[in-house]
Amino acid sequence: MYKELNRPFISLDLGTSNILAYVSGQGIVYNQPSLMAYDVRTNKLIAIGQEAYEMVGKTNDNVRLITPLVDGVIADLDAAQDLLKHIFDRLKMMNFWKSSIVVLACPSGVTELERDALKMVAKDMGASLVVVEEEVKMSALGAGVNIELPMGHLIVDIGGGTTDIAIISAGDIVISRSLKIAGNAFNDEILKYVRAEYNISIGLKTAENIKKSVGSLVKYPNERSMQIYGRDIVSGLPKEVTVNSEEIRNVLLGAFSKITDLVIEIMENTPPELAGDIMKNGMVLCGGGALVRNVDKYFFDIFQLPTKIAADPLNCVIEGTKAYEKIIIKRVEAGDYEGTQDTYLQSLKK
Repeated sequence: MYKELNRPFISLDLGTSNILAYVSGQGIVYNQPSLMAYDVRTNKLIAIGQEAYEMVGKTNDNVRLITPLVDGVIADLDAAQDLLKHIFDRLKMMNFWKSSIVVLACPSGVTELERDALKMVAKDMGASLVVVEEEVKMSALGAGVNIELPMGHLIVDIGGGTTDIAIISAGDIVISRSLKIAGNAFNDEILKYVRAEYNISIGLKTAENIKKSVGSLVKYPNERSMQIYGRDIVSGLPKEVTVNSEEIRNVLLGAFSKITDLVIEIMENTPPELAGDIMKNGMVLCGGGALVRNVDKYFFDIFQLPTKIAADPLNCVIEGTKAYEKIIIKRVEAGDYEGTQDTYLQSLKK
């Protein structure tokens, strides 16, 4: 019924590094860095997304750069609300809002108060139902996991600001934990290592390139080295050094050991029946951190569990919201959302 009447379904992945928006029937309509630039004098938003990202390191005192979500929490609620309003207006979604269903995928660290504030932005646009779900739950769906079954699944979502680990069964999260060790932290550790070992200062973009080019968690054939350029912290002059896979692997292993500890904590608190399911189903890796070379072999060697990397780990959350559309519609029609069934079904008949 919902599909036949072409009623809109809108979802957003409110990530630390990127914001993605999806509209049913149109696909992903927005994919930009989660960065905003404000004029300090007027507090007016002057750039957002890629435009704001290109201003990093090149602004004056009258421009303030803000990342609304930092390490899995909303660092600036007003900016987060401005971000949603700007996306909706920029994409001209206003005509789609009547009787629409909106899903906001947020990090687990977002509080109930912040969730309510974000809901109000969408409600003010005319949405009939706004649902806020944790990103790790949407990641599971995006990775192809049937979360509706009464069967335990272990999801490890290594994003930009946080790593979220959850046991999911029967349509919801049974137990979850979040850790502020993820992609951005890996870059920071590489940056610190290069500074300490070679006495040169590099930028975060260079650190990320090192991670992608030579980073790994398990030794692999024909390991590579990489030339990098930075500023000598003693002389201040440009300097070139070479880093190799082994030393970067040691840096990454230190950070990943904390993720491993959190997986162990989750497993220790998992109900026995679900633990048996996980022995068979293994773990699913999502997020940009799942792209680190041999990350699946690393976890398998430690836990001896089947380990699968999602087909599209970077877009797991937004892909999960697409799959969630059918689940949401069923729940609305079943009256699972208090106060929404009658008004929503009446709107479909208009």
